[in-house]
Amino acid sequence: MNIGLRGIFIAIVEDRKIAFRPHGKLVPMRLATVVFLLLACMFHQAVPSIALTNAPEAAPQTQPYPMQTMPRLAQAKRSPNPNTVGIVTGRPNGTDFAIAQEISMVLATGQETGPRGEVALRILPMVGKGGIQNVRDVLTLAGADMGIAPKILLDRLRASKELGDISKSLVYIAPLFQEELHVLARREIRTFADLAGRRVNVGEENSGTDILARDILSRLGLKATEINIDQNAAVEGMRSGDIAATVFITGKPARWLERYAREDGFHLVPVPYTSSLEEDYLPATFTHQDYPNLIATDERIATLAVGSVLIAYNAPRTSERYQRLETFVNAFFSRISEFENPARHPKWKEINLAAVLPGWTRFAPAERWLKQRRLAAPDAESRAEFERYLDQSGIVPSATERERLFKDFLRWWREGRGR
Repeated sequence: MNIGLRGIFIAIVEDRKIAFRPHGKLVPMRLATVVFLLLACMFHQAVPSIALTNAPEAAPQTQPYPMQTMPRLAQAKRSPNPNTVGIVTGRPNGTDFAIAQEISMVLATGQETGPRGEVALRILPMVGKGGIQNVRDVLTLAGADMGIAPKILLDRLRASKELGDISKSLVYIAPLFQEELHVLARREIRTFADLAGRRVNVGEENSGTDILARDILSRLGLKATEINIDQNAAVEGMRSGDIAATVFITGKPARWLERYAREDGFHLVPVPYTSSLEEDYLPATFTHQDYPNLIATDERIATLAVGSVLIAYNAPRTSERYQRLETFVNAFFSRISEFENPARHPKWKEINLAAVLPGWTRFAPAERWLKQRRLAAPDAESRAEFERYLDQSGIVPSATERERLFKDFLRWWREGRGR
């Protein structure tokens, strides 16, 4: 039965004409006919849809709009932007995510756009778990072209070969900033030694904080009951007295600490710097400027720091991935001065792109860029840089120790600058 809507409309009109005649007996019959015709038409139109839905492979439905009026989103799915570069970081409240986000924002400006509005280079920060997982993601995860990881973990993975020979499968683009060890504790915990035998949170399992915090506790000979929960849950446990302290490693200042104060019964505990830590960790200091709610104006809290590195997958030179990374390096290195803006994260002041990572191979386009623009630094400039480092770190050495540290610093400077 092939009944169009026009036929139904005519039937209804005829029915209404008859309904106004003085033949009341005809009305029910006409109404029944109209209802029957409507049901038949609806069933006729529904059958193809039912058949298509139940078919093993439904044929594509007719587009309701011409192709030229389709939304750009649908077209973009068929033509993805090949210039998107992903950076795997830690959690959104961490400094490495903030740094990746600022890289994305700065490099997104001042670029020409393509015919569909796409930018020449798009940086995509990717929230990861941190630690070893970030390294694993760079090696195996699609779209994870780069990652930020602690140097000490890279060295350990290279030695253990847990992820294969990563000295060949990974390259580094540049050492980045120092990440400090934070120990947020209850009021009664006055020294690091007071954590012995107490419940201490070391972050989520297998995260960078978990691995490094356990290493530090072991090197300092401190035995605590280590637990693995997220930082927010740990703070609630500290409020109830179930947990003595929570440990985390990130670049200062950690924004999420701004919500806590000494009036809440929390404070940052100093961490001793011993000879057992010198090989892999650096001394560092927290001041009132870093955490005004937790540290008094004239107070300094000693702690430890570990270097972070921007790593990348060692892709074949002829691959698209390699070319994307080369485009990124040229854009990032060329615009590094824009990150010195006071509105940017304070950690940018620590980053020296030319610094060398011993035992590792730098990404070839990054090495080439640096060699083409490298200038020898006069001793006066290196001395000024050294003094700035001491001021930021809070180290107050003796005159003899100061000169020894300067010689070490000068050696690092010359290696990093190619002198």
